Amino acid sequence: MEPLAASITQAASKQTYYTIRLLVDRGRVASAYRAYAYFRWVDDRLDAQAASQPRSLAFVERQQALVEVAYRGEQPPCLSPEERMLFDLVRSDDAPGSGLQAYIHHLMNVMVFDARRRGQTISQQALATYSGDLATSVTEALHYFIGHNDPTPVGTARYLAVTAAHITHMLRDTYEDVAAGYYNIAGEFLAAHGISPTQVHSDAYREWVKARVQLARDYFRQGSDYLCRVKSRRCRIAGFAYMARFESVLATIERDDYRLRPNYDECKRLMTCAKAAWAVLNGAPGFAF
Repeated sequence: MEPLAASITQAASKQTYYTIRLLVDRGRVASAYRAYAYFRWVDDRLDAQAASQPRSLAFVERQQALVEVAYRGEQPPCLSPEERMLFDLVRSDDAPGSGLQAYIHHLMNVMVFDARRRGQTISQQALATYSGDLATSVTEALHYFIGHNDPTPVGTARYLAVTAAHITHMLRDTYEDVAAGYYNIAGEFLAAHGISPTQVHSDAYREWVKARVQLARDYFRQGSDYLCRVKSRRCRIAGFAYMARFESVLATIERDDYRLRPNYDECKRLMTCAKAAWAVLNGAPGFAF
């Protein structure tokens, strides 16, 4: 196991660290840590440079170019230790069109979009594409790293659980994102209701939140049905644990009558993830709570 990748992962997300350690296919553990840690580093660097958009864009465009270089089988000099993780990760991927390749390319699209959108409102279509890239990357990584030898179900619901999680994530982080100049609400909605993206307390914004919560709930239901059809039990456990973390946030937003909070207490995260795993181990169909 690569110490740097594992240490970055453990420091950033205990849930991800133990998911990889306990559930990922044994031959792919090191790559899974690299896959998470590299993009965690990219995201953290973008956050640290948020005050300077030119620097953020230069950094993320370098990373985007390095992905293309890596897939051509080249390795330039003067890479940082974190960038070397990317090249080691790509070298481990010997299947053209693999889930890992989809993960890398789609998540890099997410990073580029975030770097470019600071201080700007975005369209409904751009918001959907943003969530689509995120959902594709996470879902394909899940199937690549956990139970990769098992066939996976086909259908339109494949990416819906992670799409729902991303919708929830954007609601949860609204206050933090607005303060940093990132607006997770469609420009068309703002124009139609005559509000600015910073008016989080307004009735119109609350209407937006309610619609997004309802959409996320519907996507989680369909995504849950999809996960129940996944053959790999380890993959189901990881998927439901991932959902549980975000469904608990939705429940809090609903209890607050769709008024967002500056912070959401995730102290029950381990309990809800354990509940998800227990439900899967007992074969509970249509898991939801």
